[in-house]
Amino acid sequence: MRALLTSLSTTLALASLPLPVPALEQPETATARVAKTGSLTTPAQRFAITAANPLAAQAGVEMLRAGGSAVDAAVAVQLVLGLVEPQSSGIGGGAFLMHWDGKQVQTLDGRETAPAAATPELFLKPDGQPRLMREAVLSGLSTGTPGVMAMLASAHRQHGKLPWARLFEPAIALAEQGFLISPRLHELAANETALRSDPQAGPYLYDATGAPRPVGTRLKNPAYAAVLRAVAEQGVARAFYAGPVAEDIVRRVKAHARPGLLTLADLAAYQPAVRPPLCNDWRAYRICGFGPPSSGHLTLMQILGLLDTQPAALAARGLTADWMHAYAESAKLAFADRAQFIGDPAFVTAPGGDWQTLLAPAYLTQRGALIGERAMDRATAGDPAATQQAWAPQTEQLERGTSHISVVDAQGRAVSMTSSVESAFGNRVMSDGGTGLAGGFMLNNQLTDFSLNPVGADGKPVANRVEAGKRPRSSMAPTLVFDRAGKLVMVAGSPGGPVIIHYVAKVLTGALAWGLPAQQAVDLPNFGHFNSGTLIVEPGALTLDQAAALRERGHRLSQTDLTSGLQVLVRGKGGWAGGADPRREGVVLGE
Repeated sequence: MRALLTSLSTTLALASLPLPVPALEQPETATARVAKTGSLTTPAQRFAITAANPLAAQAGVEMLRAGGSAVDAAVAVQLVLGLVEPQSSGIGGGAFLMHWDGKQVQTLDGRETAPAAATPELFLKPDGQPRLMREAVLSGLSTGTPGVMAMLASAHRQHGKLPWARLFEPAIALAEQGFLISPRLHELAANETALRSDPQAGPYLYDATGAPRPVGTRLKNPAYAAVLRAVAEQGVARAFYAGPVAEDIVRRVKAHARPGLLTLADLAAYQPAVRPPLCNDWRAYRICGFGPPSSGHLTLMQILGLLDTQPAALAARGLTADWMHAYAESAKLAFADRAQFIGDPAFVTAPGGDWQTLLAPAYLTQRGALIGERAMDRATAGDPAATQQAWAPQTEQLERGTSHISVVDAQGRAVSMTSSVESAFGNRVMSDGGTGLAGGFMLNNQLTDFSLNPVGADGKPVANRVEAGKRPRSSMAPTLVFDRAGKLVMVAGSPGGPVIIHYVAKVLTGALAWGLPAQQAVDLPNFGHFNSGTLIVEPGALTLDQAAALRERGHRLSQTDLTSGLQVLVRGKGGWAGGADPRREGVVLGE
């Protein structure tokens, strides 16, 4: 262990390599890192929580101290996150929630849906070519029916212990009394251009000169408080999916310069989905995650399974050149399958009728045999069910955003929830919920997670194309890990668009395979490959010798900031420890 930590510390301390910077736009701009020593000075024995903002985490602790459940805490945390980090998630977006009640895993899908009037050609221009991504994002076309509020209400009905209205109190108080603008919110607002022109968001986040309000400014959001109070008192069906809030969402989507298709009927018809969890054995553990429409668990577990077919990777105890080579090649193969097969299961049939065919040991062994000493250029999808492929592979395109919450309550129940408005500040449109007050909440641009081009070069349809009522493919990977005796040992997840898959793979490997403490596993350098020709690493992730060894094997390397937001809880001998990502503002709290 000591040798591993020394090696990793040496790697982290090295100056940045002179590598080219790739054309990989990050979900949110990187901001200053804040070293996290672990907010828990001793392991938590009653409950633990980690979230992307201290104010949100504290709201969750308040619920847990009051006897609330993990779901109660997650609701309170999400409502505060929508206020204090509107760039990442909020009530105008969606979420995937995994719940453990001590006996079984439940997965609740609060992903946004495409309007009933949507067609596969939604993002095509009159000439038949797909719009530029930024043009598609900054439009009413990109807004799907928000799902997080309906999903949280459903989770609370099943697993909540405190009254629904009680969960809203911290967020309402902060919205009315004001919260201090954090460095990250300030910097992201400073780097944003389209947001200034929005009639609701502009005056809220910027002064009369267009400058972002300074760090430490007390920012009040009376519109958000009014919307939350209505939902707390009347419920989501009456106060969010109908009435003034719904009307204002639709009005702003349709009033955009590039108007969208969302209607009041779309909002009224929204229902969260209960999905069967996907659980797979890996090493000494059983890892449970979300199936489609999320690609997170399937692609993550493919990478880990393919790595285990490589003896050099199995023997590695850190980010060696051998391990990074095997990881990059495994990622290429997994992302090729992701692009080919994965979409909303209501519209896309799994290979052979079962998503687990992508993780079958024989299939992973067959695919792993393609990994050699030299880097392959690009991988192509496999054929896990030996059937004729009906889909064209989706061209890799930008996918963004999100925030993550991990909670374990005093009764051992747990929540792993990843939520999002997709891009930083969504589609840059803020709704005041029809209140006429200052502030409000951001609308999502989740529909740009669909393939903008509905067909491939071969003319076949793309599995993840737009269709009416469909949920776009996601990379969100909320994760619960159990030992082979069925005891919960880890709750994890991260924001970060498609890089989420790599972030969670890294932390699972660091904590479970290499035995690192949770915070040190989170702190490991980030890296990723998307089957697009380049292995992308954070500055300082590789030594000069490692970079040279990878280049000799044919890898193209680029470096950029990779702004994960891992929020991880790990059970140890004395209780729960945690890791909060130094790349964002999160903390771990517990008792």
